[in-house]
Amino acid sequence: MPATRPERSILLLLLALLIVMVAVSGTFWLYRSQQAGADWIQHTLRVENRLSVMLARVQAAESSQRGYMLTGQPDFLAAYNDFDRQWQGDLAALRQEVNDNPAQVQAVDRLGGLIARRGTYLERGVARKRAGLAIDSAIFAPGHILMTAIRAQVATMKAREERLLRDRTARNGWLSMLVSGGLAVSAALVILLGLMALRTAQRRMVEALAHSRALEQANEQLITEAQEREAAEAQLRQMHKMESIGQLTGGIAHDFNNMLAIVIGSLDMARRRLGEDGDPRVVKGIDNATEGAQRAAQLTARLLAFSRQQPLDPQPTDVNKLVGGMSELLRRTIGEDVRVESVLAGGLWRASIDANQLENAIINLCVNARDAMPGGGKLTIETGNAHLDDAYATTHDEVTPGQYIMVSVADSGTGMPPDVVARAFDPFFTTKGVGKGTGLGLSQVFGFVKQSHGHVKIYSEPGQGTIIKIYLPRHYGPDATGSYIVPAADSLPRAQGEEIILLVEDEERVRHMSVDSLRELGYTVVQASDGEQALEMLTIQPRIDMLFTDIVMPGINGRILADRAREARPGLKVLYTTGYTRNAIVHNGMLDPGVSFLAKPFTLDQLATKVRQVLDGEG
Repeated sequence: MPATRPERSILLLLLALLIVMVAVSGTFWLYRSQQAGADWIQHTLRVENRLSVMLARVQAAESSQRGYMLTGQPDFLAAYNDFDRQWQGDLAALRQEVNDNPAQVQAVDRLGGLIARRGTYLERGVARKRAGLAIDSAIFAPGHILMTAIRAQVATMKAREERLLRDRTARNGWLSMLVSGGLAVSAALVILLGLMALRTAQRRMVEALAHSRALEQANEQLITEAQEREAAEAQLRQMHKMESIGQLTGGIAHDFNNMLAIVIGSLDMARRRLGEDGDPRVVKGIDNATEGAQRAAQLTARLLAFSRQQPLDPQPTDVNKLVGGMSELLRRTIGEDVRVESVLAGGLWRASIDANQLENAIINLCVNARDAMPGGGKLTIETGNAHLDDAYATTHDEVTPGQYIMVSVADSGTGMPPDVVARAFDPFFTTKGVGKGTGLGLSQVFGFVKQSHGHVKIYSEPGQGTIIKIYLPRHYGPDATGSYIVPAADSLPRAQGEEIILLVEDEERVRHMSVDSLRELGYTVVQASDGEQALEMLTIQPRIDMLFTDIVMPGINGRILADRAREARPGLKVLYTTGYTRNAIVHNGMLDPGVSFLAKPFTLDQLATKVRQVLDGEG
């Protein structure tokens, strides 16, 4: 007997579920392989680091011995004594690390022999000095030859590890692409499975309706349930859209902002070093490139804002003062065709909000209002205290009843029909012509306000203008601190005396750019390529005034590094930077208390100001 339609549907669902399980299992296997590859990359970096440490200790021992032989003071022998005690243990650890590579094992043995011979010559020189014998300059020649051989051996081993690193990195990149593809296939299969399940459910619903049409009360109940399900599906689609944008943004933000940090920082340094007397054509080219890179950075920031993944630092803010301080900026941005009027409420509560992001949101709203008035008009910015009650909250998603500070931006422009209002906050939706808008201005405002636990509402009719109201959470606490301060122009802050900064950045080009920028500002910079190397530098360097570290790094991330560094050096000042924060220093969308953060990409001005604030205890 042939299978019935429900049985066929169940068989298809089971088959689809089996395919999904196979795809997910394959993706998990690829992910584990990728993780194993990442472990081998870390292994290679550890070997290179051990080689560098051993070479540094041999060189330090050589300098120590020569200092003693020249001065006769035993204090100079500290580094030599440390080398004599530790080099065999370091060599054994290195041998353990390279056990998987016979060529490197042999190279370690040759290196051990060279170091042992060099140690013998160092010991003879020290012994002659202790015995009061004359020092013949000829005894230094064999040691110099051995030292050259040690350096060459270390360089050869490093080159071999570099080749391994390139091969392993390439393979890991390939596996990463396969993992991404596997995730995409798995997601597509999950969606297909959901559609098949939905199709089966819809078919059964139709059959149930056909059998219950005689019952009017049951029919009305089914209609009500269908309406509720449609609303739930609309909300689910919105959640999926937010999740997709968030995954896309988080995936590209870190690498993209790292690249932009290199571009913006290098252009900034080139512009400053060129000076005002440089070729005007070169200056203009640099300025144009800088503007383009900054626009790209703003685009990434807007994507992060819409997906509610930007790091926010909410502080008690006087919104009236913030709006009042923006008058000159708005006049330059809006132009002379639009008359701007501010209506500031008396007795306005303080808002708990990130003032800089609020300023950006107001500018975005004003720019949208200006574009809605091509022939000029009136733009009104109004503030006031507001209360959103339970009745309002039940009809609006993600609204918590309570007291808010309201900021509205009203224009006398063309207005919007209901279908446009419904999509106004969607990412990449715009009514402007090609090349005149990205469709991210209002979506950035929406994401920022929602991440700040606020609310946004649009009131608009065609030909009657538009009012956009944003409701900011009220700050409950002392009013004496945390108010918004309009930034004042000042000269570029620089180092005060000999201040030492430990810079930790795994991206080599970003690290070099940051080192150049900090040195340009007069700071002494000690650099490390990962958390492990940074911890070793902290043990070697006697004084570090500030740790400037990336957050997203392989192995030890920036937050864990800072915690370990502060265990060793309580009171150490820390400044974090990254192009994508994840949740190392950000929780529920807000920066952790007491955290100093500088987002990538940053200019030399921003770097100088933030570093100075942290060192002076103001960041």
